[in-house]
Amino acid sequence: MNNEQPERSGARQSQLTISNNSEGQPFPKFRTLEKLQPRERKSPRGGFRGLYSTCITYFRATMPNPQCELNFSNEFELLVAVILSAQCTDKRVNLITPALFHALPTPESFANTTIENIYSHIRSCSYPNNKAKLLHAAAKMLIENYNGKLPQTLEELQKLPGVGRKTANVLCSVLWHQPTIAVDTHVFRVANRIGLTNAKTVLETEKQLLARTPADALYFMHHWLILHGRYCCMARKPHCERCGLTEVCGFFCKKQQK
Repeated sequence: MNNEQPERSGARQSQLTISNNSEGQPFPKFRTLEKLQPRERKSPRGGFRGLYSTCITYFRATMPNPQCELNFSNEFELLVAVILSAQCTDKRVNLITPALFHALPTPESFANTTIENIYSHIRSCSYPNNKAKLLHAAAKMLIENYNGKLPQTLEELQKLPGVGRKTANVLCSVLWHQPTIAVDTHVFRVANRIGLTNAKTVLETEKQLLARTPADALYFMHHWLILHGRYCCMARKPHCERCGLTEVCGFFCKKQQK
């Protein structure tokens, strides 16, 4: 068992500037754009291609360098953080992981400790009992089957306990820039609201986004949609008044007609 803590080069963090709105909730401080006045929805020329071009142009201007908001400094740390983030906020996970990675810095340390010890470090996140078991089992499988290294294919990653398709897509995209789209609740909601997809399932949403997003924007699309959904197009009270996509957004158009 290697108890030596690896040198940490500093956690990777989002470069998105965060401030607070009037309700005290954080949201990105977008670059200044010309305010679009509410009006009837315009159908971009070129159908889906035109809509995607409009959205990508807006996202590039407002979020030119979106990043994963989970803090990590190596591949295994991102795996742990993403497993912990299931039904839990990134903010909460980022509060948990510094002490967790100080105590258990490697797959070997996770595999050789007890589930109870892992639980003691993650008890403040959602479903800590189950996640402690998953992290312990995933670390053991990495050691036994993959020499302690994360496999780099969607299929192999999904063999790890606690890793579903969304988590595997996050890892493939963030770590190795593979052409994938991870669809979480924010991506599913925002893509369907704007009209980028017309899907009823997560998998259908992923396939449509993959087919319609230009290759040079594919890596960023997942982050753009997540951040737009997290800080602007929220589920209950979307901030349409400060969104620059209202002219092409199907959700906004329907809301105006009510």
